[in-house]
Amino acid sequence: MKEIKKLAIVPLLSGMLLLSLNGVAQTINQISESFNKYSQATVQEKIFVHTDKSAYITGEILWFKIYNIDAAYHKPLGLSKVAYIDVLDDKQNAVVQTKIEIKNGFGNGSVYVPISASNGTYKLRAYTNWMKNFSPDYYFEKSITIINPLKSPGATVKAQPLDYDVQFFPEGGNLVAGISSKVAFKVTASDGKGLSEYRGFIVDQKNDTVARFSPLKFGIGSFLFTPIAGNVYKAIIRSGNNTAVIKELPAVNNEGYVMTVKDAGSTQIEVIVKGIGVETGELYLFAQTRQLIKAGISAPFNNGTATFMLDKAKLGEGVSNITIFNSAKQPVCERLYFKRPKQKISIDAAADQPLYAQRKKVNVSIAAKDLSGQVKPANLSMSVYKLDSLQSTDGGEIFSYLWLRSDLRGNIESPDYYFKNTGEEVDAALDNLMLSQGWRRFQWNNVLANKPAAFNFLPEYDGHLITGKLTNTQTGSVAKDIVAYLSVPGKRVQLYAAKSDSAGRLIFNTRQLYGPGEIVVQTNSERDSIYHIDILSPFSEQYSKYPASKLSLTRGMQRAIEEGSLGTQVQNIYWANKIKQFYEPQVDSSGFFTTPYKTYLLDNYTRFTTMEEVLREYVREVWVNRSQKRYHIKVLNGNGFLDSDPLVMLDDVPVFNIDKVMAIDPLKVRKLEDVPYRYYWGPSVYEGILSFTTYKGDLGGVEIDPRAVVLDYEGLQLQREFYSPVYDTEQAAKSRIPDFRNLLYWAPEIGTPAQGKGELSFYTSDQTGKYIGVVQGITAEGDAASQYFGFEVK
Repeated sequence: MKEIKKLAIVPLLSGMLLLSLNGVAQTINQISESFNKYSQATVQEKIFVHTDKSAYITGEILWFKIYNIDAAYHKPLGLSKVAYIDVLDDKQNAVVQTKIEIKNGFGNGSVYVPISASNGTYKLRAYTNWMKNFSPDYYFEKSITIINPLKSPGATVKAQPLDYDVQFFPEGGNLVAGISSKVAFKVTASDGKGLSEYRGFIVDQKNDTVARFSPLKFGIGSFLFTPIAGNVYKAIIRSGNNTAVIKELPAVNNEGYVMTVKDAGSTQIEVIVKGIGVETGELYLFAQTRQLIKAGISAPFNNGTATFMLDKAKLGEGVSNITIFNSAKQPVCERLYFKRPKQKISIDAAADQPLYAQRKKVNVSIAAKDLSGQVKPANLSMSVYKLDSLQSTDGGEIFSYLWLRSDLRGNIESPDYYFKNTGEEVDAALDNLMLSQGWRRFQWNNVLANKPAAFNFLPEYDGHLITGKLTNTQTGSVAKDIVAYLSVPGKRVQLYAAKSDSAGRLIFNTRQLYGPGEIVVQTNSERDSIYHIDILSPFSEQYSKYPASKLSLTRGMQRAIEEGSLGTQVQNIYWANKIKQFYEPQVDSSGFFTTPYKTYLLDNYTRFTTMEEVLREYVREVWVNRSQKRYHIKVLNGNGFLDSDPLVMLDDVPVFNIDKVMAIDPLKVRKLEDVPYRYYWGPSVYEGILSFTTYKGDLGGVEIDPRAVVLDYEGLQLQREFYSPVYDTEQAAKSRIPDFRNLLYWAPEIGTPAQGKGELSFYTSDQTGKYIGVVQGITAEGDAASQYFGFEVK
């Protein structure tokens, strides 16, 4: 009987084990499915901006190339067709803003550095409308220097100890009493850079020292520390002879989890989770790289410890998030891990000589190659500028940005350091950098609850979106389900309609809206006359909290500033017309109704003195009548009259009062186009369309409805032509017009051939010195690289 009982227990235990394994697999699958739903609904973009240089004199032109990249696969992404550029001062005030057209993931433009700008370090940032749904910490940001020679530099303020920003980051997120933790720390000076030299002490409430620390690189480091229950800890930081800075450590929890991540050989990562005062059961490790699931494993949590062995090969290259969940699917620990990416392409770029005279031709050969040396097609940008005490080598490389900087928050000092150097110290510095990011990028509770993400901003995948808000002037409340019209007066018909949603929001989806101009926004004044429209700024009003570094001017920069100022003045005087030339955008000149049924060129007909006579005498598709002292127009087609008045436009601006239409001076009208059938356009239905176009595109003197909103509005930026003089003849080389350019060449769109090398050429200026060429680029497969080359002009 005992043997029979033993045999009966075996299948029972096996069944329980099977149920347990099924439960573990089910939990991992549930987490994965929820995360996949979230990821699919929240496509992420990354933007990298290559600027021509990083230091500017007021009055100069800042040139840039935009790379819009799929955040998951690092391939050029065509989701957004518009990118936004801001140049912000130290108080987050924009001194320059512009909208750039993006085609197939690439765009380029330029901004004039205003002469009113003060001396300082500014942030150039870039983002899309879709990126505004997420944290501004993940916008592209770059520090640039602006010097105004007409303004005296501000007095240098010596950094005070209290200016230091001190942060502590326990590995996994929490300090738990009785469990040893690795704690990362980061000390940032007032200039935005890590404090390189200091000593730190951790003391308890009795002022007993329990740990010591000092930075490893860029003000960042880590130390091991075991907190005791009931104790309160603070850090004392001393730098030189400055007064000590005191900072409280994060609170110590009496219960919770602590994680430790370390390499276990060349192929494995060991993740140890320890806990006190928590339930036993399974713990789950979930790893994702740029929102792509890479691993989901479980481990039993026995005697306060769980150990996971994670295969490095399963992780994607770059930054990965490793999150620990308890048996209730609650995230309890998280940290970042970095896997070095492989550089899959290189860029060959070199000038044909190391030394040139003034006003001589420079030939540059350029090609992108894979690891085997085979030429690869790539989209590149190149800048060639002078190096001096003001302008140093711009170290922001696209490769390090995409793989590291873009996935982290805050100012990452010298990200190229982690890629161009190897060794234990670099690996330790990189791990400290991962620890100093804390957690989390998104809210796991919402992800696991399968709550649909709420987006306030749509991707601009067809053109620039102009957003407005509609309110009722009588009640002050938002108005919903009201149609509004946005028009762009001019010779090209541009009319857009939008219906307000429950929040009173209007979204006008414009197409091929370029350059500065005027927009008119209104409701149908004959029907909806009690509403007010506000047009909202398309630029982000969220800002990262990380300050730009402070500008430090030295006497050694004086000559470079003087030469730069003189060069800028010379270009603006002698080449004013050359640097103000823009490419003409290719636009569809037809109206939103495409081809009209008939076009009447009024000069081809007898000129009448009233619009009523014009419509009655030779526009067969309309019938004019007057009822109750008001004019009305009926559109006639083969099926009879349409129901009500048609949409009438004058230079693209809707005119809802037909009496005003009859008051139009026909001698100022060049043509009339008509659409004699019911037309559906967005949320609107029109009983035919009549479009009048004046000779000057100025509405022919007709007054716009006073309730309409008329605004100056700039659409997508017109692309400026980069001017570089050519000295290909002796006469040109001996020209007496001075050439003080310090930016010799800018090429934002270089397409390297599938075979051989591309060839570029430009001419040196009258400025002698050392010059550097910077090339950035990416292939269609998402492989990025940078290259530098130099030469001298004597």
